[in-house]
Amino acid sequence: MGKLERIAARQDRAAGLGPTRRGFLLTAAGSAFLFGFARGAKAAPVFPQAAADLSEAGAFEPSLWCSIAPDGWVNINIIRAEMGQHVGTALARIIADEMEADWDKVRITYVDTDPKWGLMVTGGSWSVWMTWDQFRQAGAAARTVMVAEGAKLLGVAPTACVARNGHVIAGGRSISYGDIVSRAHPTRSFTPEEMAKLPLKPASERRLIGKQVRALDIPAKTDGTAVYGIDAKLEGMVYARPKLPPTRYGSKVISVDETEARKVKGYIRHIVLDDPSGTVPGWVAVLASSYPAAIRATDALKVTWEAGPTAHVSEHDIIEHGRAQIANKEGGSCVFNDAGVDEAFAHADRIVEQTYTCSSVLHYQLEPLNALARLHEGKWEVHCGNQWQSLFLPIIAKALGVPETDVVMRSYMLGGGFGRRLNGDYAVPAALISKALDGRPVKLIFTRSDDVQYDSIRSPSIQTVRAALTKDGTFQGWEHHASAGWPTGVMAAAFMEKGADGKPYDQFAIAGADHWYTVGPMRVRALDNDLADATFRPGWLRSVSSGWTPWAHESFLDEVAHLTGKDPVALRLSLLISEGRNAGSAPDSVGGASRQATVLKRLVEKCGYGRTDLPTDTGIGIATTFGQERGMPTWTAGAARVRVNRRTGVVTCEKIWLVLDAGTVIDPDGAAAQTEGGALWGLSMALFEGTEIENGNVRDRNLNTYTPLRIADVPDMDIEFLPSTEKPMGLGEPGVTTIAPAIGNAIFNAVGVRLRHLPIRPADVLAGLHKAG
Repeated sequence: MGKLERIAARQDRAAGLGPTRRGFLLTAAGSAFLFGFARGAKAAPVFPQAAADLSEAGAFEPSLWCSIAPDGWVNINIIRAEMGQHVGTALARIIADEMEADWDKVRITYVDTDPKWGLMVTGGSWSVWMTWDQFRQAGAAARTVMVAEGAKLLGVAPTACVARNGHVIAGGRSISYGDIVSRAHPTRSFTPEEMAKLPLKPASERRLIGKQVRALDIPAKTDGTAVYGIDAKLEGMVYARPKLPPTRYGSKVISVDETEARKVKGYIRHIVLDDPSGTVPGWVAVLASSYPAAIRATDALKVTWEAGPTAHVSEHDIIEHGRAQIANKEGGSCVFNDAGVDEAFAHADRIVEQTYTCSSVLHYQLEPLNALARLHEGKWEVHCGNQWQSLFLPIIAKALGVPETDVVMRSYMLGGGFGRRLNGDYAVPAALISKALDGRPVKLIFTRSDDVQYDSIRSPSIQTVRAALTKDGTFQGWEHHASAGWPTGVMAAAFMEKGADGKPYDQFAIAGADHWYTVGPMRVRALDNDLADATFRPGWLRSVSSGWTPWAHESFLDEVAHLTGKDPVALRLSLLISEGRNAGSAPDSVGGASRQATVLKRLVEKCGYGRTDLPTDTGIGIATTFGQERGMPTWTAGAARVRVNRRTGVVTCEKIWLVLDAGTVIDPDGAAAQTEGGALWGLSMALFEGTEIENGNVRDRNLNTYTPLRIADVPDMDIEFLPSTEKPMGLGEPGVTTIAPAIGNAIFNAVGVRLRHLPIRPADVLAGLHKAG
């Protein structure tokens, strides 16, 4: 069974609710509301310029993914969420290129919810990788029919025709796709099985993929017509803000005093939420006629709680709990557990062991959490931006006490997601508040500090890596143990994979540790930090599969190289051998470890690693990973040049180099932007960004104390994609993965200080310098 089939099998419902067209405000028209959603099961356009319902204008639909209208316009249906990554433009050009469409007559529709769309999730860098084969086949189906029908109208055989730029051409004559549809009225459609047998264009004939083309989503984002979840409005709606309890779980409301809240103009009432789903225990919601009034009234409302059992849990407690889990050889799940690991360590001439930790990290997406809920025509509707609609439908239904079929999520453009909106927990309180008001529309908006307190943070983590070595430094065995909160275990347990020992594990909390190096028998063990799970809701965060693992294994390899007197680059290259499980396989990992070695070699050529003429206290560090997941690797190598101020401990990153092999690059602009953004996030988490758990909650609540990367700290960047015609892999996350270990290794090369905790603070550097000398 392939990876996509496994994903589909793990999905509870194939009828997941996907990203809908979000290009219209919800407005009232008498007693009936005018929505920008399709009638029945038909898709409706996202952007105002695509407002026509093409299926009602005699359009030809060879598959559910695209249609061609009599006026020549091609509409392509997109099931992924748009959150700034231009996913619609990238995916649309796959179909448009294969069908030979005129790009100037292509538009995209973010479809409304319908079971026919299948798995609808936007995360994990999956969008292009998941869609590539399906959309190429859909494009081939459209081109096949256009050529066949165009040939008839031209009076020639199909073999005498070619399709180019929205036309079928035979010699000196041609006919447009629009004319073919309007005159021939084609009706042929294709099943997925039929589409899979259609011939596809060779890479040499692609005219849109990998080229610079006009982005389809930019106009709406720049002229103000794009509508985000926070913009959605309904006539008669009231505003709400949550009054959050002291702990994520287990808090109970003892009393509420609204004396001061009543003095706020616009205050309506408060509601103590009763949540059968257990998503928002101990919550109080404040209702008002305007959002400013809701903010002020919530601040004025006095609530007394009995806190939950994690009220005094600290970050230190969670890390130490993980340390104890690692020390206990039982527990967890082994991704790899090769025979001979224990023997290799028992007979090793030398054992190297180090432990690495990472602080909690917040999402801090630009658009704070929000959701609008109401009961309309017997259906509960939740309007919001979301990355995984189907995941939270059953939770919302459970909270409301209704069948899942009575709940609909309407998705809008996201003002940033980064994994936070894979978790739809913020939709539950909006629905519960509306239920308390007999279905009246309620717009719940979190302030920035509310958003942060309720964030599904990236869990703090602790990892121990061990190597069994011979006298000459040859690897004889490897162990990697990682403990952290498991977001998939908490929110989508059925989605977890099973390890070599048959035990389920959160693949998004360990991937990256299952590396492509040949190091002898290997044990990779994932441990669920249940204290973290009980204290907060762990979440996926950009670089979900490799948020911390490359920090450990790429720092560790550098340490081993220096301890054994080997060059860190040469050591890595000697271990990247395309044999056995590291040989790779079609279609996702063709070439295996050799492709990772290739990007590393190219990186070294570019960055000048090993130079001896660098200024004092300046160093270049390198790291290499496979980006996202072993099953869909984006081979990535990164280098960072840093300067260390010995007086202050401040580390300045002066330049970043990245070389990636992501297979076929669909959208060069989008790929570059995604990689640049990922690299800067990696830099931010390495040197600037991190919080801690204090008294059961995150310490930092706003940007006055939580300090992500600022513009002044942005370094020069040199990013290169190696040419490839292999299947495209993901690019949303790989840019993040190498930056932290490259910076850590660069600091060592600059001043001889080895740091093993993220983020790297000036105080840590000063302490290291003091210890060193």
